[in-house]
Amino acid sequence: MTEKPSGLFHRDRGWHPPALTPLYKTSVKRSPAAAPIAMPSTLSEDTGPVFTRDILGPQDADLIHNFASDGQSAIGPRIIVYGRVLDETGRGVPNALVEVWQANAGGRYRHKKESYLAPLDPNFGGCGRVITDEQGNYEFRTIQPGPYPWPNGPNDWRPAHIHFSIFGRSFGQRLITQMYFEGDPMIWQCPIVGTIPSREAIETLVAALDMRRTVPMDARAYKFDIVLRGVRQTMFENRLEGL
Repeated sequence: MTEKPSGLFHRDRGWHPPALTPLYKTSVKRSPAAAPIAMPSTLSEDTGPVFTRDILGPQDADLIHNFASDGQSAIGPRIIVYGRVLDETGRGVPNALVEVWQANAGGRYRHKKESYLAPLDPNFGGCGRVITDEQGNYEFRTIQPGPYPWPNGPNDWRPAHIHFSIFGRSFGQRLITQMYFEGDPMIWQCPIVGTIPSREAIETLVAALDMRRTVPMDARAYKFDIVLRGVRQTMFENRLEGL
C-alpha cells in the first residue's frame, strides 16, 4: 500500500475490474483506448467537498416513505441496510455522504428510459442519502429490490442490488459501487459481476443478513461495510503512526 504526495494511497487497480471487458458489452465503447495519465491533485480535491447534515431532509434515509403519499408506503420486503464507511487503514470516515438508488421490488427503476415491463410503484422513488456519524456509521431503510433483465446478451439478468455513491474526506476518495444480497445465486451469473478479478473482491460487495439487527414483524437487516482509499495521517511528535 503506497501513498501519493496528496496523502491518499494509490488505488490497487488489480482489485478493480479492467476498463475493457468484452462480455460486458457497453465497456467496449466506453473504455479508454490509451493508458491512464496520472495528474496531480489540487487543494480543493484533497480537502473537499465537505457535507453537513443540514442538507438532509427528514426522510432522506427512509426510502420506504420518502416518495410515498400520506399514509402510504413502498411495496416490497422491508429491509435495513447499515454498516461503516472505512478507509484502507480501518479508520471510520466521519461525515461521508452516502447516496443510494435502486430498482423497486419488481426490478423497475423510476427513469424515463426504463424499458422493463414490471410495474412502477407509485409510492417508491428509489433514492435516498445519509451522512456518516463520527465513527463512520450509516443506516437507511428501504425495500429489497428485484432483479431485472438488461440488453447485454440474449438472456442476461442483473441480480438484486443497490447502487452507492460515497464522498469521503476528499474528492480523491469518491467511490461508486453496488451492494448485492447474501445467498442470491444470480450474483455469480451476472456479466458485470464477472468482470471483477477475484471471488474475494466480489464477496466484499455482498451484504450479510444480520438477524440480530432485524426489527421483528417489520424489516430484515443487511450489514454492508464500505472501504474507501486510505488517507495518510499527520505525524504527531515522535509517533510515526500519526494522530
